[in-house]
Amino acid sequence: MEVLILDRLLAGLHDACAAFPDKRKGAGDYSMADIGLSAFSLFFMQSESFLAYQRSLAEGRKTSNCQTLFGMAKIPTDNHIRSMLDPVPPSCLQSSFDQVVAALRENGGMKAFERLDGRTLIALDGTEYFCSQKLGCPHCQTRKRSNGKTDYYHSMLAATIVSPGHNMALPLMPEFIVKQDGAEKQDCERNAAKRWLAAHAERVKELRPVYLGDDLFACQPFCEAVLASGADFLLTAKPDSHKALYDFMKGAACEEVTIVRKDGAKKLSCRYRWFSKTPLRDGKDGLLVDWIGITIADAKGKTTYDGAFVTSLEVSRENVAEIAACARARWKIENESFNVLKNNGYHLEHNFGHGKQNLAMLFAAMNLLAFAMHTVCDCLEQLWVKAREAKRARKRFFEHIRTITAYLVFPDWRTLMTTLIDSKPPPEIEKQIAG
Repeated sequence: MEVLILDRLLAGLHDACAAFPDKRKGAGDYSMADIGLSAFSLFFMQSESFLAYQRSLAEGRKTSNCQTLFGMAKIPTDNHIRSMLDPVPPSCLQSSFDQVVAALRENGGMKAFERLDGRTLIALDGTEYFCSQKLGCPHCQTRKRSNGKTDYYHSMLAATIVSPGHNMALPLMPEFIVKQDGAEKQDCERNAAKRWLAAHAERVKELRPVYLGDDLFACQPFCEAVLASGADFLLTAKPDSHKALYDFMKGAACEEVTIVRKDGAKKLSCRYRWFSKTPLRDGKDGLLVDWIGITIADAKGKTTYDGAFVTSLEVSRENVAEIAACARARWKIENESFNVLKNNGYHLEHNFGHGKQNLAMLFAAMNLLAFAMHTVCDCLEQLWVKAREAKRARKRFFEHIRTITAYLVFPDWRTLMTTLIDSKPPPEIEKQIAG
């Protein structure tokens, strides 16, 4: 049993890194492929010290896991990596993000994410990935603190494939928010979302996407941009920010259905209300949308959830519960993507290297790409899945990888995963221990 999908994805990343713009006039000591893969390996292995350990192994054994697992010829210094990658725009990683999605689709992994008769839910949301009062660059956004100090920070508009009932999330290429997007969070994220659609809507069209987002995306310009791309939207819509919509429905009778379902040992009463063809805003040109209200109560009648959404999908008694479940899956971009990236080993907000041009953005994109490749492995690579199960928690799985690759060189991913599964190294690795 091989780890073929991961090998192909890393080979594709090797090619992408080899095509990175090279600011050197002549050939250097290190190829751009080695420089790019060296940086990526830190995120994939979830270890800031990975390269340092591999340099030590290379000195003693004339090879390292950088060579055998990632296909590098030589390991550059940390400063050289940062210097050479600073001019590289994150868009140079686009082909690798595309290959991740293609790997899932071609090997049946996307089926688990599909809902609404084969549609794919793509949640959009903004998040910060760098903040400092000492370091800054021309791309940094700024904000004044009450103590008079200035924050220099970077943020991005993330796009993530999610699904209700699926505990995984798949990051796509993000759109980075820049100073020109404005000072208001609302303007920044909306402008970045429009750019993301312009750049990527055609690329993901075959997924038949339904875009999920919070209340700030439920505005006519963004909704029209989604429809123009051939997709649909399913967005949070609060009364305070959608007065025209709620005024239009005031006094009118909504269609309604209540469904009682079990959630483990709990018994929940789900009340769905919907209203068809209501204008999203004032004026004759107001886009007509369907509105859904969801109220969930426990067995004692206490309300545990109350929310509302607007959508370009046609809501009916037959599909309202499924559409509502898809709408509520928007939170997964925060809980199962941002939370994992910031708190579960990826350290998205850590300063791996800020640079003066693109370095912070490129490293953030590499971090998301590592997460995306891990998700593919979690879905499709049988040996990887068995190794994850053997070590139980994600954190423990990567702890074991960090520890054993610091001292032993594995000829391939299959041998590394087999060692984790069996808790015993194969004969060729035992020779290293004996030596």
